Amino acid sequence: MEPTIIDVIQDAPFGLQKIDSSISFRNFINFLEEKAGQEKTVKKTFFSMVLDRLRSNPAFSADIDINNIADFREELSLVYGMLMPPVTNEEEVFWALSTPVSPVVFYGTSGFYNLMTDSSGDVRCEIADKTGLNVKQKMKKLYSFILERLYDFPPLHENDLIIALDDDKTRLKRYYRAHLDTRFADVYAKGSLPEIDLEEIRKELQESDDITVLARLLPLSSFRFEGFSVIMLTDVTPEHAVDNIKNAILDRASYDANTYFRNVTAALQMLACNPDIDFGLLPVLRVNNKLVFDRSTVVFSKLMSAALVDDRAEEMYLSMASQYFQAPKVVLMRNLALEDDSRQDFIRILKADGVESYALLPVYYDRKAIGVLEVYSRSQEAIDERVLARLDAALPFIGQMMKYYIEEFNVEIDNVIREKFTSLQPAVQWRFRETAWHYLRDKSLKLPAPTIEAIQFRDVYPLYGAIDIRNSTLERNAALRDDLHLQFDLLIKTFTKLKQESGFGLADEMIYKCRKWIQEIDDESTDSDEMRVRDFLEHEAHPFLIHFKETRVSQSVLDASGEEKDELADVIDKYFEVTDEQTGAAYSNRRALEASMQKVNSSVNLYLDLFRKEIQQSYPCYFEKFRTDGIEYDIYIGQSIEPQKKFSELYLKNIRLWQLTSMAAIAKITNSLISQMDRPLQTTQLIFINSGSIDINFRDDERRFDVEGAYNIRYQVIKKRIDKVHVKGTGERLTQPGKIALVYFNSKSAEEYVGYIRYLQEKNTLNNDLEFFDLEELQGVTGLKALRIGVNLDSEWI
Repeated sequence: MEPTIIDVIQDAPFGLQKIDSSISFRNFINFLEEKAGQEKTVKKTFFSMVLDRLRSNPAFSADIDINNIADFREELSLVYGMLMPPVTNEEEVFWALSTPVSPVVFYGTSGFYNLMTDSSGDVRCEIADKTGLNVKQKMKKLYSFILERLYDFPPLHENDLIIALDDDKTRLKRYYRAHLDTRFADVYAKGSLPEIDLEEIRKELQESDDITVLARLLPLSSFRFEGFSVIMLTDVTPEHAVDNIKNAILDRASYDANTYFRNVTAALQMLACNPDIDFGLLPVLRVNNKLVFDRSTVVFSKLMSAALVDDRAEEMYLSMASQYFQAPKVVLMRNLALEDDSRQDFIRILKADGVESYALLPVYYDRKAIGVLEVYSRSQEAIDERVLARLDAALPFIGQMMKYYIEEFNVEIDNVIREKFTSLQPAVQWRFRETAWHYLRDKSLKLPAPTIEAIQFRDVYPLYGAIDIRNSTLERNAALRDDLHLQFDLLIKTFTKLKQESGFGLADEMIYKCRKWIQEIDDESTDSDEMRVRDFLEHEAHPFLIHFKETRVSQSVLDASGEEKDELADVIDKYFEVTDEQTGAAYSNRRALEASMQKVNSSVNLYLDLFRKEIQQSYPCYFEKFRTDGIEYDIYIGQSIEPQKKFSELYLKNIRLWQLTSMAAIAKITNSLISQMDRPLQTTQLIFINSGSIDINFRDDERRFDVEGAYNIRYQVIKKRIDKVHVKGTGERLTQPGKIALVYFNSKSAEEYVGYIRYLQEKNTLNNDLEFFDLEELQGVTGLKALRIGVNLDSEWI
């Protein structure tokens, strides 16, 4: 140990070295005298001996100039011996003595000097506390010392000083906590002690944590410091690394996914003490308790990223994960070159990607394995048991991190369900939240049998619309008829071939039945029962063919080339190929019809979604769609839907105009799709105008809103019966392709819509062919009237 002077934190620019201070060991000598007087053991002799040696040099008891500190090597060695255990290895301990308040070190262990200086003797570290406010923290420590010693003020709460430096071997940052022991330092006022309001200072520090008020009230030039301080550095790199992971998790929302991942892996490298080791994270994601492969998550896995190149990632993950998580364990391969890659594909993939050593650590949350931490390196034997042991401290937080990944994934699933499949829309979500809170409140109060209160919206105005595929039943029957005709024609040919090859008389009966079915199918005056046809095919015709195909194995013959040949089996195979539901020609018309219907409904759905978002901008309303052969929808708007915003009939009129405009747009869109369909389909557009308001209730059993009360139910009945209504006395269907039909009771409501129609005619959206009709009586419904208007399908108004 040598008395060498270094300024640990380079404070000269901030004036901390210019304060009036001197090195003194008087307090330390007094401390030893007190210990010697109290001690009853053999230590008393040792203390007395040290005191005699220190007193023997009077200069050591006086103020010492730091430039003369080298004159006291022996005394400083004794101070070290008294403050540190005698068995301490000074190469491994980071201990030093410094001036009273400014950390200018004048004596320390070789371990301390080696840590703090480079080969040229220059200081190589910097103070890096958690907030980054270095000067502020140093000044706060100084004023805390003054207030505590002179004003009996409690020590100010502060973070430890953290010294950060680059490790020569690993090139990674290492962090050391600096503990400053000021027991042997004193502070004195040069004149009278300044009077200060301690309560005001306490309030100022609590509110703003600002020390400028202290600098103004207690200028450093008013004080003199003497004594010395003891600095002890403790390696807190593992603790700091774990803190970095915790902070990253807590501040997850501030980072994008890649930055978040890099911050965590950088902290893990710090723990592993090796920059050549890297990490991958692979949380376990499940849907309905089945493992699923999510590309957005597996990109953080080294193995899965490498497997994606071979397009094997999903297959490999599902296979490996299903086996691994049955009994999770640590997997360590220190040298992949020695591993047999023919036994496991993943070893081959890792080798091909340049990985030389690899390990898997199971990660747990709440005692359940929820993922794995990959540890890998491009250096052989870089990973061993010691490296994995260092990572143990981080695993609980990696588990928390993976838990958040899983929760985010599940929230995304729930959001899709909420948005695409349920009736819980933002316009009414507030009411459900309120009801849920009331239920939880009642449960917490331990009320008897707390129940979920009914969710009802009173006096809302309904708007109903339906887009129907014209003659969908006829189109479906025609497609079925065409497909079945082809199938039975082929079936007759197959049974005829079977009869020729086998002479089996029962084949004639099957041919007879097939011809009877063709007659029934061709007779458009009767509806073919698809279930009866399917029953005949699945329970009579197909078992017959399968039986003969299987028994032909023993009767096979050879062709001219000597290969096995069975023409009947080929014919039967051809039949089943043609009748395959997914690819066979005998289902082509039905597939074409379904594709056409899907194209229409997808386009209508997309437009209605845009329509729904647009109408919400003026006033929140509830919008619900139903899938039939086409699409129906209900809209409810009114004060009870949005109590915080005053409702006006202007919003109702606005949404009615929007509805009429959207129906015209849908008619034009679906008409433009006809040329793109294998089975051309047309749509009809229907609106039911209800002049008054109704009440709706949420039905728990159906998870949807429905009308409430006798009058309101009448509205629902009318909706269900007008889709196929006829014009009175004509037998003509009201709904027609390329037109919008509007059904109503109240003439005043019709007048309102006539105004909208005139406006849209001026915009060239609708044709000048408005018609007024009385409608036929329906079961329980009389007095219905209707408007019908054509849509301009040729103009460019959309």
